[in-house]
Amino acid sequence: MKKTSIFISLTSVFFLASCSLVELDNYPAPAETLQGEVVDVATGKRVLTDQGSEGIRVRLIETSWGDNVTPNPDFFCMPDGSFQNTKIFKGTYNVQVDGPFIPLLREDERGVPIADETKDIEIEGVTNVKFEVQPFLNVEWVGEPQVVNGKIQAKVRVNRGVTEDEFRQKIEPMGGYSSSFQNVTDIQLFVSYSSSVGYRARDERWTNVINYTGSAFNSLLGQTVTIESQGTIPAGRIVFIRAAARINYDTPAGSGTRRYNYTDAKEVFVN
Repeated sequence: MKKTSIFISLTSVFFLASCSLVELDNYPAPAETLQGEVVDVATGKRVLTDQGSEGIRVRLIETSWGDNVTPNPDFFCMPDGSFQNTKIFKGTYNVQVDGPFIPLLREDERGVPIADETKDIEIEGVTNVKFEVQPFLNVEWVGEPQVVNGKIQAKVRVNRGVTEDEFRQKIEPMGGYSSSFQNVTDIQLFVSYSSSVGYRARDERWTNVINYTGSAFNSLLGQTVTIESQGTIPAGRIVFIRAAARINYDTPAGSGTRRYNYTDAKEVFVN
């Protein structure tokens, strides 16, 4: 009889525990939506980016539960500088974006904030947010690309999106400043069958890069630079191209990721 009572008691405990687990699992799934865009404060145009971890990173930190919280999983902008996340819990969040532009959150070497241009917002239903930033570089096409013997010849122009003086004023107080941060290190011509062409979606057979050492590119700022795809693209194919350039500065600082500023994508028929 005693054994039967013990069995019934244990069964009751397991049943109650199972009910508790079911209750925990019955919380509504995250269903709020955050939509946004990252634009150049000077022009109002979106900051074009890569698709993936080399692009513009979006970080959410839910502050509804206090200050000492860990960030939600990061996600990234689309190539056109817009972003969307449809799986967020309702709450109050700090939203931060990191990309090829002056950091919105700048701290000194002790971690003391110097400037904080991130946004604190309530996310409920569909919430929209716009970040106005200062891109490191502006990269634009000059004319239309030409196809010669299976190679694409493109012309681009690169200008600074923020002056050298303002860059230094904002970055130097963060510590460890080097004048080499502003050097343009390379221009890429990404080629791919994908319309999402970029660093993440490139065909290495045809993509090409021009590297620059030190401050060698300074004299080419604002000038037309010609870059040609490598290899031979088969005739009768449609490919997509984008040009990109970057400086010798990683964002977030210390991450080791030097992000590109991009042109828009162009469709090219190889005849």
